[in-house]
Amino acid sequence: MKASRTAAVVSLMALAAIPTHAHAWGDTGHEVVCEIAFQELHRDIRREVGRLVHTDPDYPTFSAACNWADEPRKREIEHYINVTRSHRAITVDDCPLADLCLFPAIKKDSEILSGRLSDDNEKLAALKFLGHWVGDIHQPFHVSFQDDRGANSIRVNGLCEGNLHGTWDGCIIGRELGGDSRAIAERLRRQITASDRTAWMHDAPVEWANESFQLTQTAAIGYCHPRDGACWYEPDNMILSGDEKRRMMTIDQAYIDTHLATIELRLKQAGVRLGALLNRALRDNSQR
Repeated sequence: MKASRTAAVVSLMALAAIPTHAHAWGDTGHEVVCEIAFQELHRDIRREVGRLVHTDPDYPTFSAACNWADEPRKREIEHYINVTRSHRAITVDDCPLADLCLFPAIKKDSEILSGRLSDDNEKLAALKFLGHWVGDIHQPFHVSFQDDRGANSIRVNGLCEGNLHGTWDGCIIGRELGGDSRAIAERLRRQITASDRTAWMHDAPVEWANESFQLTQTAAIGYCHPRDGACWYEPDNMILSGDEKRRMMTIDQAYIDTHLATIELRLKQAGVRLGALLNRALRDNSQR
């Protein structure tokens, strides 16, 4: 009996050690995206979003509700887009390595939110999912390589701890922008110009995903090593296997300073695009 209990504990510990995709942007980042989006809404659409959120017993605001998909994690496989090491660009809105990913998730919940036959409970869930999905697709490591689980298997030390994915999710945001999501959103939104909105809001999810994927392959990010038409985990090791040692990166102030503007840009783009998506999806519903 004691041996059985011991084996069970060991099994649970092993499962807990399996790396999973981290939460994109962390709570603050997702709230910033959705606060920007909320302020981008047409007045009648903002009222409709407020009405739907008011029916939610757990979240007082739309920005807070955008973390619902991670509390706890819902529809796990739909939070990211996995590709192989030889993938060079995202050009179609298909999931390269699975039946489900962010592409069909965004499409499905957009249709539910805009559907005349959807009830308020369905619309509320779709609204919260969409807020989260658009944030996810703009976090570069949510469109990345399957074998290292979107940089979860690249360890970091220095000013950030844990892994490279988490560094972009929350560490840089927390260190440089703070935790007041509304104040961050207001500051970033003041930086958005009319030409920015024109350039960003008419793009489709495939463009959003490809922007993220191309960012992950830039040398300064340190995610992968270009070689032989692919992007290798290490210069001498293309694909990370489960039993191999994880490589380590040091996150210093220079790294943070280099990438802070990119993180701010992705948050702004996500907010503007989410606002445009919700304006389209709820246009008819708000006029009933």
